[in-house]
Amino acid sequence: MIATLLFIAFLALMLLGVPIGAALGLAGAVCIALANSDAQWFGLLAVPQNFYAGLGKYPLLAIPMFVLVGSIFDRSGVALRLVNFAIAIVGRGPGMLPLVTIGVAMFMGGISGSGPATAAAVGGVMILAMSRAGYPPAFAATVVGAAAATDILIPPSVAFIVYSVLVPQASVPALFAAGMIPGILAGLALIVPAVLISRQHNMGQLESTMPRPPFWRSLMEASWGLAAPVLILGGMRLGWFTPTEAAVVAVFYGLFVGMVVHRTIKVRDLFVILRESGELSAVILIVVSLAGIFAYSLSTLGVIDPVANAIVNSGLGEYGVLALLIVLLITVGMFLDGVSIFLIFVPLLWPIVQFYKWDPVWFGVILTLKVALGQFTPPLAVNLMVSCRIANVRMEETVRWVGWLLFSMFLVMVAVIIWPQLALWLPHKLGY
Repeated sequence: MIATLLFIAFLALMLLGVPIGAALGLAGAVCIALANSDAQWFGLLAVPQNFYAGLGKYPLLAIPMFVLVGSIFDRSGVALRLVNFAIAIVGRGPGMLPLVTIGVAMFMGGISGSGPATAAAVGGVMILAMSRAGYPPAFAATVVGAAAATDILIPPSVAFIVYSVLVPQASVPALFAAGMIPGILAGLALIVPAVLISRQHNMGQLESTMPRPPFWRSLMEASWGLAAPVLILGGMRLGWFTPTEAAVVAVFYGLFVGMVVHRTIKVRDLFVILRESGELSAVILIVVSLAGIFAYSLSTLGVIDPVANAIVNSGLGEYGVLALLIVLLITVGMFLDGVSIFLIFVPLLWPIVQFYKWDPVWFGVILTLKVALGQFTPPLAVNLMVSCRIANVRMEETVRWVGWLLFSMFLVMVAVIIWPQLALWLPHKLGY
């Protein structure tokens, strides 16, 4: 009865407009009190203990740093320089700007690791450029929102950091390596329908008349941005620093590029950058800590085992259960952000992973792919919300285009399920 109330209270609070983190914490605290009604203080001392326990984990230090990196590189003008370099490589013509948008978003994912942050950084440059070239604003917003979804797969990824905290058997370096190939495949899968749709509907006719940036000059201007993922990922691979330390190195590198090299960031801009990053980081980490109370309620009320047993004994079989989880998590991904999904569902799904002996790193990649799909699936897709706001269009206008991009990335997820080595080959090759 109390376990049922836990989920009813959570859903009711969300429908009332209570923020997700507060809904998780309040529902968990109420159910802890009801389950310990005969104990002193109703057992509520467990609430502050689990609030701190959910937050006091070393890998989580990387989250505010990578959020700060995304904000720094957004303001440093790196995205614009990467766009010019990409156009210098592929040239002008129908379908080329969507290709450049997806490529730059993937590359920015190797710097910030946050989908909404990349949607803002790339969208601010590319949506205006695509509109000037003759692409419908709704299509431009769709491409940016979908492209930014690859960022939680391509390392460094905030989602992988949260997953590694919840599943200690999957290390951050192994997850970063495992996400690389599926992330690149997801980006390539998005390029195909984006280019074909552009050419089929004669979009971007004005693009071919625009000048092509000079190659060597654009390469020199973009070189500092191009070096960032090499520094972050290469330094981790060579053992110079841990993923958490890599985030700090990336912050100082970004500040050097923005303040000394490009001189697009002034001292007065630092307060705004730190404030924006602090606010976003606080939201993420408060959700993480409040979800610790919810997870404690799940375990102490004995919810996890019955739910896992019901799914395992449903008669669907291994792949039937996997299909059920795909439908469930993509649906949930339309309404919740990736961090919240991980915090709510990983404790519930972990016994299922153990029962079927699925590789925890592989399952983390599959779970992240599902979340990535949810990030640009209407009606409440976080990436599309950002890109539609920049393009000044309603999300309903993107439905015409977004289905093809969703289908393409869905095929990548199916491929990773059928061939697990797409995710596991690189971490095994690197010795993780």
